[in-house]
Amino acid sequence: MKTEGRNAVLELLKTDKTIEKLMLEKGAQGSLGRLFAEARAKGVRVQFVDRKVLDKESVTGHHQGCIAVTTDYKYSSLDEIIASRGADGGFVVLCDGIEDVHNLGSIIRVAECTGADGVVIPSTNSASVTEAVMRISAGAANHVKVAKVNSLNRAVDELKKAGYWLYALEADGQSIYSADLKGNVALVVGGEDSGVKHLTREKCDFVLSLPMRGKVNSLNASVALGVAAYEVLRARQAK
Repeated sequence: MKTEGRNAVLELLKTDKTIEKLMLEKGAQGSLGRLFAEARAKGVRVQFVDRKVLDKESVTGHHQGCIAVTTDYKYSSLDEIIASRGADGGFVVLCDGIEDVHNLGSIIRVAECTGADGVVIPSTNSASVTEAVMRISAGAANHVKVAKVNSLNRAVDELKKAGYWLYALEADGQSIYSADLKGNVALVVGGEDSGVKHLTREKCDFVLSLPMRGKVNSLNASVALGVAAYEVLRARQAK
């Protein structure tokens, strides 16, 4: 797997993942120089190459003068995510039909920034963690656990058995500002067009909505998740 972009590569260097090599544009200065220093400190092999080499190796087209090559992304299990919850309760994000890599990358970034224990994605009809997702998440995918499951509904059942309250984010639910988001919380965010699927929604304990005051009646999936995730964080800090 290739991780591209200065922020994403810097975050990768902070992890314990095995980096086979780091390719930097010749004449590295500024933040590229910092990447070189960080890589050398960790014993990572560094290659200085012409920009045209990076252009050829790039998958996303946005390498910013650096590409790190690692082993394929290693997904976590749902059990590992559940086991990592803290004393103030668990926090999990489930993606139901998020097929756009930009949305998934942004969702993973939001999850990491708000302290979620992990993100759950289905193995079908969903974007996976790719080089593009890694870059869009600004390296957050290196720090937050991502589980790929065969059945999202089965994952919902397992989370409920583990003591989680499941909240679907949809347009016709109760206001999120009236919900008690303390304890073990799992937020379910649906795809741009389909939303949370009917059966998954039926399995959830609550359906939550964000108040809409404008003329556009919906938010981007990752933006909606961002608002909801920070409500979870606010509820925990209010303890």
